[in-house]
Amino acid sequence: MFTEPETWVAIAFVILMVVFAYLGIHRTLLKALDHRSERIKAELDDARRLKEEAAKLLAEYKAKRATAEREAEEIVASAKADAERIAAEAKTKMEDFVARRTKTAENKIALAEAQALADVRAAAADAAVTAASTILSQSVKGSVADDLLAKGIAEVRSKLN
Repeated sequence: MFTEPETWVAIAFVILMVVFAYLGIHRTLLKALDHRSERIKAELDDARRLKEEAAKLLAEYKAKRATAEREAEEIVASAKADAERIAAEAKTKMEDFVARRTKTAENKIALAEAQALADVRAAAADAAVTAASTILSQSVKGSVADDLLAKGIAEVRSKLN
């Protein structure tokens, strides 16, 4: 049994454990493991805290992004409404402008018609007066003719103009 190497390994192991126990190495080893355990626990707590903070920040940024998107949509909708309102106002102004221009043109046409009618009447009156004076001057002679001619011309002019 003492000739076998496994026996000597077992004896050396037992002696080493007794020496370690006597020197208190097991306490040092346990303290080192406890410190390492505490350090790992603290790191895990920090990691958990950082994870929670990151989740809060993510939620805040998502909320801010959603708010910004809503504001952008409102701005776009407002701009579209303004553009439509401006277009409607421009259309109304254009229609009003066209109506005023049409009315002005119609008034000018009516005035031109009235002027042309007055010119035609004046020309007709002048022609009638000339014709009447020619006819009367050939058929009536003397002072009676002159009086009748003057009265007739005045009467024709007043009625035609």
